[in-house]
Amino acid sequence: MTLLGSLQILSVIAIILIVGIPLGGYLYRVFTGKRSWLEPVYGPVERLLYKLVGANPSVEMDWKAYLKSLLLVNLVMMLFVYVLFRVMGHLPLNPDHIPSMPWALAFNTAASFITNTNWQNYGGEASMTYLGQMLGITYLQFTSAATGFVAAIAFLRALVNNRSNSVGNFWVDMVKIHTRVLLPFAFIAAVVLVGLGLPETLLGAQTAHTLQGATQTISRGPVASLEAIKQLGTNGGGYFNANSAHPFEDPSALTTVIEIFLMGLIPTALIATFGRFLRNRKQATVLYVLLTAMVLAGAFLVYGSEAAGNPILHNVLGITGPNMEGKEVRFGIPLSSLFVAATTSYTTGAVNAMHDSLTPMGGFVPILFMMFNMVFGGQGVGLLNIIMFMLITVFLSGLMVGRTPEIFGKKIEAKEIKLATTAMLVHPFVILVPTAIAVATHMGVSSMNNSYLHGFSEVLYAYTSGAANNGSAFAGLNGNTTFYNVSIGLVMLLGRYISMIAMFAIAGSLAKKAVIPESPGTLRTDTFSFGGIFIAVVVIVGALTFFPALAIGPIGEHIQMWSGQVSP
Repeated sequence: MTLLGSLQILSVIAIILIVGIPLGGYLYRVFTGKRSWLEPVYGPVERLLYKLVGANPSVEMDWKAYLKSLLLVNLVMMLFVYVLFRVMGHLPLNPDHIPSMPWALAFNTAASFITNTNWQNYGGEASMTYLGQMLGITYLQFTSAATGFVAAIAFLRALVNNRSNSVGNFWVDMVKIHTRVLLPFAFIAAVVLVGLGLPETLLGAQTAHTLQGATQTISRGPVASLEAIKQLGTNGGGYFNANSAHPFEDPSALTTVIEIFLMGLIPTALIATFGRFLRNRKQATVLYVLLTAMVLAGAFLVYGSEAAGNPILHNVLGITGPNMEGKEVRFGIPLSSLFVAATTSYTTGAVNAMHDSLTPMGGFVPILFMMFNMVFGGQGVGLLNIIMFMLITVFLSGLMVGRTPEIFGKKIEAKEIKLATTAMLVHPFVILVPTAIAVATHMGVSSMNNSYLHGFSEVLYAYTSGAANNGSAFAGLNGNTTFYNVSIGLVMLLGRYISMIAMFAIAGSLAKKAVIPESPGTLRTDTFSFGGIFIAVVVIVGALTFFPALAIGPIGEHIQMWSGQVSP
């Protein structure tokens, strides 16, 4: 590691915090109905959209009505894009004559993008038409990000309500997140990215003639518009198979910094929004310090591991220096390492280096972050997971000191703890059970391009990525089979919606409770002592559920590497 490389990592994280924190105040004003100076622009557009969908913006919903609308809209969108992927080969905007998707791949892709996962068992430039990229992929990257965001906003309203069933209006929230946040921010980002070299065209692939006299087909298309929402919406699904390692998606060190900034912007801002809803900025400060420390610890662990290189190459072949396999020279190890940590802490899933080529400890970090699933997290659902772990931490702390657990002025009872436990346990269940089935069956093992410990890590990574709605991959696993398309698709749906339903039920229960004043017996959650317990609970829960799998995956592989052994 070098001082310059360390400064690169620290500077990018600092920029995200500097911009993200005030953005959190803007999000608070938008979703608490505060008027802005752009109201004459937003207002008429939003009123027109309310009329088009037949929504009454003045009607408040309880948690059941809000959740029903959310799930119904997501179901309709998923069915729509599934049909689109099945017939897109016969539709317009297909200059390269790309065929439609088979049913299993179409199901996996529709499930992936509706859940904000963006797992891709296809190569975008070879398997997706322009219409599919725009009307299917880019469209869902907006709406899936909006779904997670409004779920978090509804929960925050429930936290501060005093004996009220209302958590807001789903249709109003969905319109506002698009008109006032995602669309304008993504438009600005797309224009910047076009200026920095990303293509944006509806022309077909270009044929180029090389200096050796050969011909090369260069794919292109509406890349910049997809790339902007891909990162801003913590989606991660790339236009090209190589994702952000491809020079048309990420041509320079500057664009990779912008992409890291975009993926961290809204998850970072939502922590400030959380503090504003609670009228407790100290709560946000504690979370910022703890979560940022975790991101930096992960980034520097990857950086240190990749900079140290592979001792087997040194001992056997005499090759010294850092591990540059799978990395782009234009980014270097520091920005590649930060991208690895950021894309899994913000559960985006974009990659500018191949995670399958990382050293074992380098690959350990993204798997661990996805298993935790609360290091800032993705668009909205990351905040829900943070609050879920805070509920469990308060309950356990209350048991230890003999206090009736309460959080944010609301008493916590058995119902909320059962629901929070359900939301917590579904995550390891949909990771470990499918992983065990995959490595125990020929259908699962036949797709592994590596055997032994690394092959197991590839399968574990795939299901962890699906359950965390991340979408990045150890690319050595061939996921485009019926078994993996269906199983990972189901994991993505279960990982997204079961925990979301449980958290909405908690929101409904908390919204009806009276806000009680703070007393000497109140366990404050806005202190660093509580923050330490909070992180300890996350780590202990993660260790109890995932350590055996990690031990025979990346941890075992790392020990093997440093002992000089090569996998059979």
